[in-house]
Amino acid sequence: MLAFARNERLRFRHSPSIKGRVGFAATLLGGLLAAPGSARSQQTVPQLPPVASTVVVLGNPEPVSEGESARSVVVIDTQSHPLLVPTPEDYLRTDSSVFIEQRGAGLVQADISLRGSSSEQTLVLLNGLRINDAQSSHHNMDLPIPIEAISNIEVLHGAGSTLYGADALSGVVDFVTAAPTVDSLRLSSGAGSYGENEQGVIAGAAGAKWSEELTGQRGFSTGFMPDRDYRSENASSESRYKLPLGESDVLLAGSDQAFGANQFYGNYNSWERTKGWFASARQELGTKTETAFGYRRHTDNFILLRNDPAVYANNHVDASWQAVARRNESLSKNAGLFYGLEAQGDSIDSNNLGRHARNRGAGYVDVDLRSQQRWTLSAGLREEVLSGGARSVLSPDLAGSLWILHAFKLRASGGYGFRLPTYTDLYYSDPSTVGDAQLRPESAWSGDAGVDWYPGAKFTASLTVFYEQQHDAIDYVRANPSQLWHASNLSGVRFAGFESSAEWQPRRNQSFQFSWTLLSGAQAALHGLQSEYIFNYPVNNANAEWTGVIGGGFIVRNRVGITQRYQQTPYPVWDASIARERGTLHPYLRLSNLSNTGYEEITGVRMQGRSLVGGLEVVLARR
Repeated sequence: MLAFARNERLRFRHSPSIKGRVGFAATLLGGLLAAPGSARSQQTVPQLPPVASTVVVLGNPEPVSEGESARSVVVIDTQSHPLLVPTPEDYLRTDSSVFIEQRGAGLVQADISLRGSSSEQTLVLLNGLRINDAQSSHHNMDLPIPIEAISNIEVLHGAGSTLYGADALSGVVDFVTAAPTVDSLRLSSGAGSYGENEQGVIAGAAGAKWSEELTGQRGFSTGFMPDRDYRSENASSESRYKLPLGESDVLLAGSDQAFGANQFYGNYNSWERTKGWFASARQELGTKTETAFGYRRHTDNFILLRNDPAVYANNHVDASWQAVARRNESLSKNAGLFYGLEAQGDSIDSNNLGRHARNRGAGYVDVDLRSQQRWTLSAGLREEVLSGGARSVLSPDLAGSLWILHAFKLRASGGYGFRLPTYTDLYYSDPSTVGDAQLRPESAWSGDAGVDWYPGAKFTASLTVFYEQQHDAIDYVRANPSQLWHASNLSGVRFAGFESSAEWQPRRNQSFQFSWTLLSGAQAALHGLQSEYIFNYPVNNANAEWTGVIGGGFIVRNRVGITQRYQQTPYPVWDASIARERGTLHPYLRLSNLSNTGYEEITGVRMQGRSLVGGLEVVLARR
């Protein structure tokens, strides 16, 4: 699978979803229509990307057009208007099938839930290489690269273990880096509420057969409540070369985050600091073969009581690596064969979890058949052998699509996903939580079916229904609040729902995007016990967004999201931003949670109220 062949990719629009109930939609649209005025066409102002998309990579063994993809995939362009959205988590919130469980502002700890899954069941990739944390999924979003280095974010809904292996049980999120096309320098600085302070730099150089991009970012805050301050820093370097064999890509990146973790893991004024390092190399060997290697190291220093560190502290150091070799063969004009081998390993050295290591290897094969703008059919199979060869996992996948009436595409897919317990699941112990070294890997069969509608270049819509049946799902449970949380395998966990999306671009300088996902889960799996993570999912999650140019080179984004977690009251969050994207000086202003909603994405962890950040970006470029 040429998951790393990104050269031919064009920019995408993000196609979120819409669904559901009239009252919910009325509230959502009411907030959205607070947008300032209508857009006016300007010849010298930024243009919004067209509604029609071009290429999809995630979930397919090779890049294909959106019309040929049979999977439910959302692609979010992060380069069109980078000053309007500050973090990867904010971009992901525009996909209503994604629920971000964030514990703090800025880049502080966040989990990703897809279609109701726990955060452990979502695989996170960087340029197609896995960066899931072996210690705990709470660190999966410790991205070692700044948001400025990311070109787009691809989100696969549903099982992805056939192509991507362990942890892709309910979905995959791939962060794809950008390649500079001109010599440029961008410097930015801003400040705002709660002592927020941010700076960023991105420098790019492009030659006929090479390119280099250097990025750096940092953010500070004194916190919106005691012991919720943070400091986040990251930097990256990516070099690309066109050699006689094919393209080479070398990425080096690192991050450092320190933050007050008040209430993060119980009623404690905790403190935590994490550091991450990532290095990867990719090499094409002709037009049919590609190899890649990635290495990630992550440290976590956790103090239970910030005012008395001697009471309880953890120090974890984990590392992981991945090596892949992929190849494709053309069987005929309309058929392709894709296959590859992978090797992976991870380890941990911890004062709490001990010292452990494990390795695994895998091979996969995928056959794709297609008749352009008529139908597609893809069948894949992967076998993954775990440490010692004592156990292997077989992951099949089948997907297909059919065009009808030239404007409608029917699609369906189904597959098997699995996840290995993290070292925290297996060995962790603290005053409130106990792991279980005998935990079994969790797995799931899932499937979806949907229809995409393309009536013209200015409007698209889609509707998908999905179902997932999990086995040996891992969660922390207890009988009553006086007991400790115990890691356990649960049976009978299942999720069903529907997701839909619509995007309308009435003019070239304005667009409307809507999304709505409704979800139902099975609480019977708990057998009367309390759950810490699995049943935190939203039963309703909706998003509406308007983006438009208002003149003078200024572009405005107005977003309203409404979420209703299981057995909780719905809450709205209204964000707005404006930036100038013409000329050398780009002032910007971002306003978050304008509704000043008091809400929690994780029970007991209060989120930040109304805040604003304003600043200036200076852009120097030479073609």
